[in-house]
Amino acid sequence: MGTRDPRVDAYIAKSADFAKPILSHLREVVHSACPDVEETWKWGAPHFDYKGMLCGMASFKQHCAFGFWKGSLVIGEDATAASEAMGSFGRIAKVSDLPPKSTLAGYVKKAAKLNEEGTPRPKSKVPKPPKKEIPVPAYFATELRKNKKVRTTFEALSPSHQREYLEWITEAKQDETRKRRMAMAIEWLREGKSRNWKYQK
Repeated sequence: MGTRDPRVDAYIAKSADFAKPILSHLREVVHSACPDVEETWKWGAPHFDYKGMLCGMASFKQHCAFGFWKGSLVIGEDATAASEAMGSFGRIAKVSDLPPKSTLAGYVKKAAKLNEEGTPRPKSKVPKPPKKEIPVPAYFATELRKNKKVRTTFEALSPSHQREYLEWITEAKQDETRKRRMAMAIEWLREGKSRNWKYQK
């Protein structure tokens, strides 16, 4: 049999009036669809475990949220409305904002089956924004022009290795620190080294 956590009872009782029926409804659907589910507390909100994390719910000032730990595998990428709120169904202001009880129960059963099979949570597919290009500051460009070998070494580095040098130099807050870093960079480049050569095998 599953378990119920008194912290969840207290959480629902303290929630706004609009949220109480939503949270109670979600709780009952989860227990009905997965009788062995265990209530727990994570990140300051109620969660449900069954052979691993299953789903969780939360209440805010004007809406609730409910989400499956493996949401994209349970309801698909297109159904995820997490852009508006955390969770799998966006902002939930009333019970009717949720799928029908039978549909929701089906999602819970699917989530439980994924956990039973040991299916891992999919990694996020959100692409990382490209890093902004850092121009070579004039004071460093001047130093590079003074030594052909140093300039050739720097230009032959990959963009990421060039960035490491440029970030290190330009992020110096004190003029003395910047000059010291630049001198070290010139010395390392003269030796054909990348910025983090010490940590490379």
